[in-house]
Amino acid sequence: MSDAVVELAAVTKDYGRSRILHGVDLQIGPAELAALMGPSGSGKSTLLNLIGLLDRPTAGRVVILGRDTGRMAEADRTRLRGSTIGFVFQFHHLLPSLTAMENVRLPRVIEAGRVRAGMEAAALDLLTQFGLGDRGDARVSELSGGEQQRVAIARALALGPALVLADEPTGNLDTHASDRVFDLMRRINRDLGTAFLIVTHDPRIAERCDRVIELVDGRIRADRRRDTSPRPG
Repeated sequence: MSDAVVELAAVTKDYGRSRILHGVDLQIGPAELAALMGPSGSGKSTLLNLIGLLDRPTAGRVVILGRDTGRMAEADRTRLRGSTIGFVFQFHHLLPSLTAMENVRLPRVIEAGRVRAGMEAAALDLLTQFGLGDRGDARVSELSGGEQQRVAIARALALGPALVLADEPTGNLDTHASDRVFDLMRRINRDLGTAFLIVTHDPRIAERCDRVIELVDGRIRADRRRDTSPRPG
């Protein structure tokens, strides 16, 4: 059995009479940081939705941490998604009525069904790791775009997922903020062993990933790996 975090085997996805994905085979290994690139309409979002268990394939298998999700009941898929996969989007989808700390705490509250002791401290600890320890009480509207995206990444990591799916996480940021957000994801990837699959149109971001996967017309056209391990001294 593969030790991949995610394994797709001959995955096809149809919407009506349109075929979006054509027999995709893909594995994402533990602690891998991969970029997913391709033109608009190539199927990137569809692929992310299937990996994130937000949709089901028309044919083929989606295996998460060795579990074939094809015959799972929706409740079991939801539990697996919540415990295994974090999501980061171009538009951060933070709740504006909540503080930064409350946004980061939210996945734990949803999982437990209520606020429990220690949740606030855990959320503030994550924010501190991301350089936002003094912004925990700030409302979303009081944060810069880069700060908001760092809060979104902290929220995605709240339950300790094995995989983070990031859909254009730097697409709305300037170069400086974009680099800082990527550096944060890379640090989490290396320090915690969290795998990342990052959809991006930015070649600067893609070239800093361990692997670049190119999707064209619903098919993987290229899959190249790069040595991005830190150099000594």
